[in-house]
Amino acid sequence: MTPKTLIIRTAGTNCDAELAHAFRLAGAEPVTLHLNQLLADPAQLEAFQLIGFPGGFSYGDDIAAGRIFANRLRHGLLQPLQAAIARGVPVIGICNGFQVLVKLGLLPDPAAAIQTTTLADNTSGRFIDRWVPMSVNPDSPCVWTRGLVEDGTSEFELPIAHGEGRFTAPDAVLDGLEAHGQVALHYGEDVNGSDRTIAGLCDPTGRVLGLMPHPERFTTATHHPAWTRKAQAEPDWLTHTTPGLRMFQSAVESVSARESTAAPA
Repeated sequence: MTPKTLIIRTAGTNCDAELAHAFRLAGAEPVTLHLNQLLADPAQLEAFQLIGFPGGFSYGDDIAAGRIFANRLRHGLLQPLQAAIARGVPVIGICNGFQVLVKLGLLPDPAAAIQTTTLADNTSGRFIDRWVPMSVNPDSPCVWTRGLVEDGTSEFELPIAHGEGRFTAPDAVLDGLEAHGQVALHYGEDVNGSDRTIAGLCDPTGRVLGLMPHPERFTTATHHPAWTRKAQAEPDWLTHTTPGLRMFQSAVESVSARESTAAPA
Protein backbone atom coordinates (compact mmCIF):
# COMPACT_ATOMS: atom_id res chain seq x y z
CA MET A 1 0.00 0.00 0.00
CA THR A 2 1.22 3.50 -0.86
CA PRO A 3 0.73 5.79 2.17
CA LYS A 4 -1.29 8.93 1.52
CA THR A 5 0.16 12.22 2.72
CA LEU A 6 -1.95 15.27 3.48
CA ILE A 7 -0.17 18.56 2.86
CA ILE A 8 -2.01 21.51 4.39
CA ARG A 9 -1.58 24.88 2.71
CA THR A 10 -3.14 28.28 3.24
CA ALA A 11 -2.64 31.91 2.24
CA GLY A 12 1.09 32.63 2.09
CA THR A 13 2.25 29.00 1.97
CA ASN A 14 4.89 28.64 -0.76
CA CYS A 15 6.76 25.36 -0.15
CA ASP A 16 3.89 22.91 -0.60
CA ALA A 17 4.99 21.77 -4.09
CA GLU A 18 8.51 20.97 -2.89
CA LEU A 19 7.12 19.10 0.11
CA ALA A 20 4.79 17.08 -2.12
CA HIS A 21 7.73 16.24 -4.39
CA ALA A 22 9.79 15.02 -1.42
CA PHE A 23 7.00 12.74 -0.21
CA ARG A 24 6.48 11.40 -3.72
CA LEU A 25 10.17 10.57 -4.05
CA ALA A 26 9.99 8.81 -0.68
CA GLY A 27 7.19 6.53 -1.85
CA ALA A 28 4.09 8.31 -0.58
CA GLU A 29 1.10 9.74 -2.44
CA PRO A 30 0.82 13.45 -1.60
CA VAL A 31 -2.49 15.31 -1.65
CA THR A 32 -2.49 19.06 -1.08
CA LEU A 33 -5.59 20.63 0.44
CA HIS A 34 -6.31 24.22 1.42
CA LEU A 35 -7.04 24.82 5.09
CA ASN A 36 -10.55 26.01 4.22
CA GLN A 37 -11.34 22.66 2.58
CA LEU A 38 -10.35 20.84 5.77
CA LEU A 39 -12.23 23.22 8.04
CA ALA A 40 -15.34 22.52 5.99
CA ASP A 41 -14.87 18.75 6.39
CA PRO A 42 -12.39 17.78 9.14
CA ALA A 43 -13.22 14.08 8.68
CA GLN A 44 -11.00 14.13 5.59
CA LEU A 45 -7.97 13.75 7.89
CA GLU A 46 -8.98 10.17 8.59
CA ALA A 47 -8.01 9.13 5.05
CA PHE A 48 -4.32 10.02 5.45
CA GLN A 49 -1.34 8.18 6.91
CA LEU A 50 1.05 11.17 7.00
CA ILE A 51 0.60 14.93 7.41
CA GLY A 52 2.89 17.77 6.37
CA PHE A 53 2.87 21.48 7.20
CA PRO A 54 5.03 23.25 4.60
CA GLY A 55 7.11 26.39 4.83
CA GLY A 56 6.27 29.86 3.63
CA PHE A 57 4.82 32.99 5.18
CA SER A 58 1.29 32.01 6.18
CA TYR A 59 -0.98 35.05 6.35
CA GLY A 60 2.09 37.22 5.79
CA ASP A 61 3.46 36.23 9.22
CA ASP A 62 1.28 39.00 10.66
CA ILE A 63 1.30 39.21 14.49
CA ALA A 64 3.98 36.48 14.62
CA ALA A 65 5.17 33.75 12.23
CA GLY A 66 2.59 30.96 12.10
CA ARG A 67 0.31 32.53 14.71
CA ILE A 68 -2.79 33.09 12.55
CA PHE A 69 -2.49 29.68 10.87
CA ALA A 70 -2.19 28.06 14.32
CA ASN A 71 -5.20 29.93 15.67
CA ARG A 72 -7.37 28.85 12.73
CA LEU A 73 -6.29 25.25 13.28
CA ARG A 74 -7.00 25.45 17.00
CA HIS A 75 -10.59 26.54 16.44
CA GLY A 76 -11.41 23.98 13.77
CA LEU A 77 -8.92 21.15 13.45
CA LEU A 78 -7.07 20.70 16.73
CA GLN A 79 -9.00 17.65 17.91
CA PRO A 80 -8.91 15.88 14.50
CA LEU A 81 -5.15 16.49 14.35
CA GLN A 82 -4.71 15.15 17.89
CA ALA A 83 -6.77 12.09 16.94
CA ALA A 84 -4.61 11.51 13.86
CA ILE A 85 -1.43 11.67 15.94
CA ALA A 86 -2.93 9.35 18.54
CA ARG A 87 -3.67 6.74 15.87
CA GLY A 88 -0.03 6.85 14.75
CA VAL A 89 0.12 9.39 11.92
CA PRO A 90 3.61 10.94 11.52
CA VAL A 91 3.47 14.74 11.18
CA ILE A 92 6.17 17.11 9.97
CA GLY A 93 6.26 20.90 10.14
CA ILE A 94 9.05 22.63 8.24
CA CYS A 95 10.07 26.26 8.88
CA ASN A 96 6.71 28.07 8.96
CA GLY A 97 5.17 24.66 9.61
CA PHE A 98 7.37 24.30 12.70
CA GLN A 99 6.27 27.75 13.86
CA VAL A 100 2.66 26.65 13.43
CA LEU A 101 3.16 23.42 15.40
CA VAL A 102 4.73 25.12 18.41
CA LYS A 103 2.16 27.92 18.49
CA LEU A 104 -0.66 25.40 18.19
CA GLY A 105 0.95 23.37 20.98
CA LEU A 106 1.26 20.11 19.01
CA LEU A 107 4.92 20.42 19.92
CA PRO A 108 6.33 19.53 22.31
CA ASP A 109 3.22 17.65 23.58
CA PRO A 110 0.28 17.12 21.18
CA ALA A 111 -1.91 15.66 23.91
CA ALA A 112 -1.68 18.84 26.00
CA ALA A 113 -1.67 21.26 23.03
CA ILE A 114 -0.28 24.08 25.18
CA GLN A 115 2.37 26.41 23.84
CA THR A 116 5.54 26.18 25.94
CA THR A 117 8.16 27.07 23.32
CA THR A 118 8.42 29.49 20.43
CA LEU A 119 10.42 30.58 17.39
CA ALA A 120 11.55 34.17 17.83
CA ASP A 121 13.48 36.65 15.69
CA ASN A 122 17.01 35.61 14.77
CA THR A 123 19.54 37.27 17.05
CA SER A 124 21.13 38.86 13.97
CA GLY A 125 17.88 40.69 13.26
CA ARG A 126 18.14 39.56 9.66
CA PHE A 127 16.62 36.95 7.38
CA ILE A 128 19.10 34.08 6.96
CA ASP A 129 19.24 32.04 3.74
CA ARG A 130 22.14 29.58 3.53
CA TRP A 131 23.24 25.98 4.01
CA VAL A 132 24.18 25.08 7.58
CA PRO A 133 25.79 22.10 9.32
CA MET A 134 23.45 19.79 11.21
CA SER A 135 23.75 16.89 13.62
CA VAL A 136 21.17 14.27 14.55
CA ASN A 137 20.49 13.08 18.09
CA PRO A 138 20.94 9.28 18.05
CA ASP A 139 18.98 8.94 21.29
CA SER A 140 15.83 10.61 19.98
CA PRO A 141 12.70 8.50 19.32
CA CYS A 142 12.03 10.60 16.19
CA VAL A 143 10.81 8.39 13.31
CA TRP A 144 11.84 11.04 10.78
CA THR A 145 15.53 10.91 11.76
CA ARG A 146 15.66 7.19 12.56
CA GLY A 147 16.89 6.33 9.07
CA LEU A 148 19.78 8.77 9.39
CA VAL A 149 20.85 7.08 12.62
CA GLU A 150 20.53 3.63 11.07
CA ASP A 151 22.63 4.72 8.08
CA GLY A 152 25.30 6.28 10.29
CA THR A 153 24.60 9.79 9.00
CA SER A 154 25.23 11.82 12.12
CA GLU A 155 26.40 15.07 10.50
CA PHE A 156 25.23 16.71 7.28
CA GLU A 157 24.03 20.00 5.82
CA LEU A 158 20.57 21.42 5.12
CA PRO A 159 19.44 24.82 3.81
CA ILE A 160 17.66 27.33 6.02
CA ALA A 161 15.62 30.39 5.06
CA HIS A 162 13.97 32.24 7.95
CA GLY A 163 13.78 35.46 9.91
CA GLU A 164 12.02 34.05 12.99
CA GLY A 165 13.89 30.79 13.54
CA ARG A 166 15.42 31.23 16.98
CA PHE A 167 14.07 28.35 19.08
CA THR A 168 13.64 29.41 22.69
CA ALA A 169 11.98 28.14 25.86
CA PRO A 170 12.44 28.36 29.66
CA ASP A 171 15.36 26.33 30.99
CA ALA A 172 13.03 23.92 32.80
CA VAL A 173 11.27 23.13 29.51
CA LEU A 174 14.57 22.75 27.68
CA ASP A 175 15.89 20.40 30.37
CA GLY A 176 12.80 18.23 30.02
CA LEU A 177 13.02 18.13 26.23
CA GLU A 178 16.64 17.04 26.34
CA ALA A 179 16.03 14.48 29.08
CA HIS A 180 13.32 12.78 27.01
CA GLY A 181 15.26 12.85 23.74
CA GLN A 182 12.82 15.25 22.10
CA VAL A 183 15.60 17.40 20.65
CA ALA A 184 15.98 15.53 17.37
CA LEU A 185 18.33 17.89 15.53
CA HIS A 186 21.01 20.41 16.43
CA TYR A 187 22.75 23.06 14.39
CA GLY A 188 26.46 22.41 14.07
CA GLU A 189 27.11 26.05 14.89
CA ASP A 190 25.28 29.07 16.29
CA VAL A 191 23.07 29.89 13.31
CA ASN A 192 20.32 32.10 14.70
CA GLY A 193 20.75 32.18 18.48
CA SER A 194 18.54 29.14 19.16
CA ASP A 195 18.71 27.90 22.74
CA ARG A 196 21.17 24.99 22.96
CA THR A 197 21.51 25.11 19.12
CA ILE A 198 18.14 23.32 18.77
CA ALA A 199 17.12 22.97 15.13
CA GLY A 200 14.42 20.29 15.33
CA LEU A 201 12.03 19.02 17.99
CA CYS A 202 9.82 15.94 18.20
CA ASP A 203 6.98 14.91 20.50
CA PRO A 204 7.43 12.14 23.10
CA THR A 205 6.30 9.44 20.63
CA GLY A 206 8.75 10.61 17.96
CA ARG A 207 6.01 10.84 15.32
CA VAL A 208 5.64 14.63 15.26
CA LEU A 209 8.69 16.59 14.07
CA GLY A 210 9.18 20.32 13.64
CA LEU A 211 12.37 21.79 12.25
CA MET A 212 13.53 25.09 10.80
CA PRO A 213 15.90 23.66 8.12
CA HIS A 214 14.37 22.47 4.85
CA PRO A 215 14.93 18.74 4.17
CA GLU A 216 12.58 18.94 1.16
CA ARG A 217 15.16 21.19 -0.53
CA PHE A 218 17.83 18.49 -0.41
CA THR A 219 16.22 15.43 -1.97
CA THR A 220 18.73 15.04 -4.81
CA ALA A 221 22.50 15.43 -4.70
CA THR A 222 22.51 18.27 -7.23
CA HIS A 223 20.50 20.46 -4.85
CA HIS A 224 23.69 21.00 -2.85
CA PRO A 225 25.56 24.16 -3.96
CA ALA A 226 28.90 22.29 -3.91
CA TRP A 227 27.69 19.17 -5.69
CA THR A 228 30.26 19.32 -8.48
CA ARG A 229 33.19 19.45 -6.06
CA LYS A 230 31.67 16.77 -3.86
CA ALA A 231 31.07 14.52 -6.88
CA GLN A 232 34.74 14.82 -7.80
CA ALA A 233 35.85 14.00 -4.25
CA GLU A 234 33.28 11.21 -3.66
CA PRO A 235 32.47 9.00 -6.67
CA ASP A 236 29.09 7.91 -5.27
CA TRP A 237 27.95 11.42 -4.30
CA LEU A 238 25.48 11.75 -7.18
CA THR A 239 23.80 8.42 -6.50
CA HIS A 240 23.64 8.30 -2.71
CA THR A 241 20.41 9.05 -0.85
CA THR A 242 20.51 12.59 0.48
CA PRO A 243 19.85 13.27 4.19
CA GLY A 244 16.75 15.27 3.26
CA LEU A 245 15.18 12.46 1.27
CA ARG A 246 16.19 9.89 3.89
CA MET A 247 14.10 11.71 6.48
CA PHE A 248 10.96 11.36 4.38
CA GLN A 249 11.77 7.76 3.53
CA SER A 250 12.15 6.97 7.23
CA ALA A 251 8.68 8.27 8.04
CA VAL A 252 7.11 6.46 5.07
CA GLU A 253 8.85 3.24 6.13
CA SER A 254 7.49 3.59 9.66
CA VAL A 255 3.95 3.89 8.29
CA SER A 256 4.39 0.91 5.96
CA ALA A 257 5.78 -1.20 8.80
CA ARG A 258 2.87 -0.30 11.07
CA GLU A 259 0.30 -1.01 8.35
CA SER A 260 1.83 -4.40 7.57
CA THR A 261 1.87 -5.33 11.25
CA ALA A 262 -1.77 -4.28 11.67
CA ALA A 263 -2.96 -6.09 8.54
CA PRO A 264 -4.91 -9.31 9.21
CA ALA A 265 -3.09 -12.57 8.50
